Amino acid sequence: MIRKDMPTEDGLANLTFTLPADIPGRISVVGDFNHWDPYAHPMTRTEQGAHTAVVPLPQGTSICFRYLAEGGVWLDEPDADDRDERGSIVHVPATDSRDRQPTSDGAPINASVKTPA
Repeated sequence: MIRKDMPTEDGLANLTFTLPADIPGRISVVGDFNHWDPYAHPMTRTEQGAHTAVVPLPQGTSICFRYLAEGGVWLDEPDADDRDERGSIVHVPATDSRDRQPTSDGAPINASVKTPA
C-alpha cells in the first residue's frame, strides 16, 4: 500500500510505503529515486508487525521502484499507478500554488467545470 501526502511548502510530498506483517525478514524500498540502493530506505516494523518506510519526494514527479526483501527477493506493489519492465511506478502529487489543491492536468481539482452550451 502507498499513502501519498500532499506536498509541503518545501515542495516535497511524503510517500508512505507499507507491506503486510506476514513477509519475513528485512525489506527496503529501492528505485530510481535512490539509485536502487537497498540501504537508502529500509523499512521498519510497526507495532502490528507491518513493514513501513516514509520517503520524501519532489512534487509532480514519477518514480519507478520495487521492494527488495531478504535473500534478494523482489516484490512488486499491487497498488502502483503503473508498471513497466523495471517495476512499479507511482506519481507523486503536485499542488497548485494558488490554493494548494492537488492537480492532475495542471488545473486545480476544485476548479469549476464549464460545459459547452
